[in-house]
Amino acid sequence: MIALTVALAVLVGVTLGLLGGGGSILTVPLLAYVAGMDAKEAIATSLLVVGVTSAVGAISHARAGRVQWRTGILFGLAGMAGAYAGGLLSRFIPGSILLLAFAAMMIATAIAMLRGRKNKTTGPDGTHSMPVGKILLDGVVVGLVTGLVGAGGGFLVVPALALLGGLPMPIAVGTSLIVIAMKSFAGLGGYLSTVQIDWRLAAMVTGAAVVGSLIGGRLTAMVDPDALRKGFGWFVLIMSSVILAQEIHPLVGITAAALTLLAAGTTYACSRSDRCPLQRLGRRTEAATSAA
Repeated sequence: MIALTVALAVLVGVTLGLLGGGGSILTVPLLAYVAGMDAKEAIATSLLVVGVTSAVGAISHARAGRVQWRTGILFGLAGMAGAYAGGLLSRFIPGSILLLAFAAMMIATAIAMLRGRKNKTTGPDGTHSMPVGKILLDGVVVGLVTGLVGAGGGFLVVPALALLGGLPMPIAVGTSLIVIAMKSFAGLGGYLSTVQIDWRLAAMVTGAAVVGSLIGGRLTAMVDPDALRKGFGWFVLIMSSVILAQEIHPLVGITAAALTLLAAGTTYACSRSDRCPLQRLGRRTEAATSAA
């Protein structure tokens, strides 16, 4: 199981390097169900893995000019405060509840990824007029989620940086890695007061994830971001059904997985047909948004 865990950790790193998020969404189930850790140890270890991997991945993005340091540090400091508080609060919440909360986080994240988002700016200059108070508030909220359920918050940080901070998507992805690293280490600090980590296994998983993040960073310019985002969104929904099956009942997980596959198949069929009502509705929505 250790070999499988390390191999899958490479994929976690690739995801983090490509999308600027998603590492913890895969790392927590990987550590809990493949490596056999209990819920809180898995969450704490995921914070270490994602924190180190994000920090290393940010280096390659920074070299390519895809990091906005002022925005990232501002958001990250607020997120660290929330993440540390979340890590401390986690001691009062049962592990099964944390995993169910994590599954809910996965579902919300997947829906946001599938819906997509409009980036109305064409460059990083918009950061000069960003609402600092709202960025700080969002940083604290996302950080709290990070500390509580081990979710690095990349898929919350990226849209916040793109829409509120005015960053184009490539720079939002690079900057999010700085934020995720800061919040993950702060959340880990909160957990270490009550949770023991298997440092040997954590080091192996972290090393594998770092290798994956470097690969993902190089693939960023070679992969269609919209197709990748949507495909990963469906995958995250499937992963959430695994947690539901483990923590509630197998039938719940099977039902969720079946509904996800049905929705994915229907969406794909609609994307290939001009007669699909959803396809026409999507075009009318885009036209109305452009006109506005």
